[in-house]
Amino acid sequence: MVLREVGVIAGVGILAGLPVAAAAGTLIERLLFGVKAGDTVSLCATILLLLAVAFLAAWIPARRASSVDPMTALRWE
Repeated sequence: MVLREVGVIAGVGILAGLPVAAAAGTLIERLLFGVKAGDTVSLCATILLLLAVAFLAAWIPARRASSVDPMTALRWE
């Protein structure tokens, strides 16, 4: 459940960031020599890295929380 929620949030963030990345790519292409704006390999690698970091950041606390006894967690509250 937690990982699905993180996946949705990361997916929405990536989809919202794609137009910004495209605009920034064209700006950087104008400013720097030899840089291409539509480098799909770099864009895909960045997306995969962001998804991996997001899932790792959610998986570690979710794994720790799933190992706690529910009654102990309820008593703590």
